[in-house]
Amino acid sequence: MKSRLLLLAAGLLLSLNAFAMSLQEAKAMGYLGEQLNGYLGLVQANSEAKAVMDEVNAKRRAHYEIIAKKNKISIDDVARLAGEKAINASGKGNYVQDASGKWIKR
Repeated sequence: MKSRLLLLAAGLLLSLNAFAMSLQEAKAMGYLGEQLNGYLGLVQANSEAKAVMDEVNAKRRAHYEIIAKKNKISIDDVARLAGEKAINASGKGNYVQDASGKWIKR
C-alpha cells in the first residue's frame, strides 16, 4: 500500500512538472523579459512565470558569481554585461527593459 502511494505521488508530481511553463513560453507569452541588470523581470503578473523567473535568476546569480571570482570583477559588472548580451539576443516579440526601466516589445 505504501509503495502504491509513493508511485501515485511520484506520478502526480511528474505530471504537474510536464505542465510547468518553460522560460521560452513565459517570454513568448509576454510574462517575462530581460532586464538591464542581467536578470529576468516580471512583465505581467503570473505565478508560474514568477516561479520560472526566480529559478532562472538564482541560477544566473550563481553563474555570475563564478565568472566574477574567476575574473576578479564584481558580480554586478558581470550581470550588467550579461544583461546587455541577453537584450541584444532577445528575439522578436520578446520584452526587454530600456534605459529608463520601461518594458518594450522587440
